[in-house]
Amino acid sequence: MPRKFTVQIPQCKIEDIKSRVKSYSWFAAPQDEEKSWSRGVNTSYLKELCDYWVCQYDWRANEAHLNQFPQFIETIDGIDIHFLHVRGEGSKSRPIILTHGWPGSHYEFWSVIEQLAFPSRNGGNPEDAFDVIVPSLPGFGFSGKPPKPIGPRATARLWNKLMTECLGYSRYLAQGGDLGSLVTSFLGLDFDACVGIHLNMISLQPADSIPVTDEEADWLQVYATVHRTEGAYLHQHTTKPQTIAIALGDSPVGTAAWILEKVHGWTDLRAGSLKDIYSNDEILTNIMIYLVNDAISSSIWFYRGLIEEGNLSLSAEEHLSKPTGIANFLGEPVFNNPPRSWAERMFNIVHWTDIDQGGHFAAMENPKLFANDVQDFARLISF
Repeated sequence: MPRKFTVQIPQCKIEDIKSRVKSYSWFAAPQDEEKSWSRGVNTSYLKELCDYWVCQYDWRANEAHLNQFPQFIETIDGIDIHFLHVRGEGSKSRPIILTHGWPGSHYEFWSVIEQLAFPSRNGGNPEDAFDVIVPSLPGFGFSGKPPKPIGPRATARLWNKLMTECLGYSRYLAQGGDLGSLVTSFLGLDFDACVGIHLNMISLQPADSIPVTDEEADWLQVYATVHRTEGAYLHQHTTKPQTIAIALGDSPVGTAAWILEKVHGWTDLRAGSLKDIYSNDEILTNIMIYLVNDAISSSIWFYRGLIEEGNLSLSAEEHLSKPTGIANFLGEPVFNNPPRSWAERMFNIVHWTDIDQGGHFAAMENPKLFANDVQDFARLISF
């Protein structure tokens, strides 16, 4: 039976984090760094954020914001899973489970929950409403820490139990990006109760990864370059996660730098700066969700769990036959989706939308278009 949950962090924990930020010993930046992020996190930007963190950021106000939706804890297979459960308006129950990735959190979906659950409040049709379920991945946020690394396919089993056994839904939809795209893909592949999936990032690989078109060959070349230039964090997380986990676990500023560099690098900044996309409070609340529960270390384990499961590629016998929707955000600066022809080797794609604005953190960057696309896809699925 799910237990009601309220975010309520002891004041001593908040003060300890603030004290560590305030007392951090800064290292010199390269003299030519200026506003560049080319060598990693920009020092002056991080310093400015930390000044705001110490002097202006109000955790209690943001904690109240985190408590605006009903949330619960359910113990599944020995792991405490934190989740939001917002029952939508309208006459029919259409459950959808939204899964975040790293370095995001369940907070990524904050600006889309209202539109998905109560579309009439946003000029939409009540019949498009969902029951919205937003869990925190194992080892992330307010979920419990697994005893050892756990990967996306094992997490999909937890999510299916959450939806069917704990919440009593016989059919549901699933949505995900980043690591959540893998969890969501395995929900569609492994479980009959999941009747359709919606992705804003394609992470699985087909059994046959040989390009058959020029477009696929060009994409693979870009993909290889990205792994060389942007994949250092991924290599660390998947091979030796505990080393960086211990370092980050001891330093809120280090954690902020590790997360902030990815938020900057993966956000669509064609129309402005990072400050034009997110407020300082949004960035810091996401970071604090990793810090208040000492979750940065266990979150990194997830990547090792992915590798230990060993299933980034489908086998020759596997094809995801469930209806699949793809929201292809064209402002994704790093993890560009493959051509549709490549994706169709794995998925039964019934809906594909190229969306001009928005990047990796689509639900935060462009919540209205994100929610609209989920609703458009769901209209194609019979409940």
